[in-house]
Amino acid sequence: MIVIDGTLKQRLAGWLLAAVGLLGTFLLIEAYTSAQRAAGRAYDSQLQAASLTIAEAVQWQDGEPIVEIPAAALQILATDHQERVFYTLLNAAGQQITGNLNRAMAKSLGDAFSTNPMWKFAQNRGVRIRLYGRELRSAGWESSEPVQIWVGHTMSGREALAKELFLGTLTRFLAMVALTALLSILAIRMALQPVRRLRRTLLQRKANDVSPVGAQVPGELYELVETLNVLFERQRQGRNTLLRFTADASHQLKTPLAGLQSVSELALLSNKPEDWRQALQTVHDSSERTSRLAGQLLSLARLRHGTGEIHARLNLTDLLRETVMEWAERDTAQNHDLGLAVMPDSPLVISGEPWSLREMIGNLIDNALLYTPAGSEITLGLKQSAGLITLSIQDSGSGVSNALLERLHQPFERGGRQDTAGSGLGLAIVDSIAQAHNATLQMRSEPGQGLWIGVQFPVLSSTQQHSQSEQT
Repeated sequence: MIVIDGTLKQRLAGWLLAAVGLLGTFLLIEAYTSAQRAAGRAYDSQLQAASLTIAEAVQWQDGEPIVEIPAAALQILATDHQERVFYTLLNAAGQQITGNLNRAMAKSLGDAFSTNPMWKFAQNRGVRIRLYGRELRSAGWESSEPVQIWVGHTMSGREALAKELFLGTLTRFLAMVALTALLSILAIRMALQPVRRLRRTLLQRKANDVSPVGAQVPGELYELVETLNVLFERQRQGRNTLLRFTADASHQLKTPLAGLQSVSELALLSNKPEDWRQALQTVHDSSERTSRLAGQLLSLARLRHGTGEIHARLNLTDLLRETVMEWAERDTAQNHDLGLAVMPDSPLVISGEPWSLREMIGNLIDNALLYTPAGSEITLGLKQSAGLITLSIQDSGSGVSNALLERLHQPFERGGRQDTAGSGLGLAIVDSIAQAHNATLQMRSEPGQGLWIGVQFPVLSSTQQHSQSEQT
């Protein structure tokens, strides 16, 4: 089931928006503080210029400084925002000579003053003001006492200028964000163009086209295309295997059916009851083999197309013992020495499907009965070692050459034998059941010493045993 979890466009746009938003926040903070600093520097320079103009207007008369605030100083401080202007002149004792600051503030300014120029924010009659103070020494006059000059104004002009600067920056920033958003949309569309091109390429392929995808893609899509090519290769191999299996199955079914047709035609041409009986016996034997072959084909198809979900915990020791006892009672096993090796004292537990494991053991026994001469020994056993449980079967037949041993688990492979009634599907079914149980099929043989086949199952861990116990 495919669940749509957003789109790549939305994700890319979201990340870009988050990045622009985070960066934009820092930029706006920086723009606001820069506007405040620029406005402060501009108005502080006015205060310095006004203080210098006032200092030039200071004169001494009878040892006392007198000053008439020049109009130029007031013009320097005058702006469109009509700030209130404050000034004061203090003598060396900190007493106010002239000015429009209240005496308490003037006294506090005199007490806090040093010889260096000072900047200060203060409250005057409930209004926040900015003050600049400097010391003026009467060089060249008869008096040498220093004089303090303080000049200030309200904050409205500064705030208005800072707001104006910030709004200008904000306007440019928003225009840049809009342009960035437009360019990002175009960039995302262009960046995802290879994905749309790859999708069109895949949609144009025919249903039976499993050839590798040949496309020019960016590096980020290379692994995806490689994965698709691996999938197509698996599909091609699976299709070829299915075609070979279908062809082999058709051939295996066609041969006995052709024989049935020939026998029945010969019987119809004869008037002798003996020929009819012999033909019926042949038809019966052939139909029995064909029915067995069809049953094995169905079993193999069921195993190869099953769900693969195995949850049951079962005792492989009991299952093997029951299956061998059942086969030992059949007529086909009467001419062989079929038995069990010494079994383990403790039960060997695996996770599996009982019906398929019975089918596997049955095919192992049936394969040994068909391909070994009468009187041969067939022994099945179980053992556990190194975290593996091995179910094995050993016969005393003629064995198989190493060249044929690697192909025995392939469908319709009879190990070069054509003198038996076997279909060549027994070990293919065994291999499919082993794979469904995460087990490994192993075979070894030496000519004249029989064939050994083992299926190695993984031992259940304590966690798996506990989990399956809860499910049970």
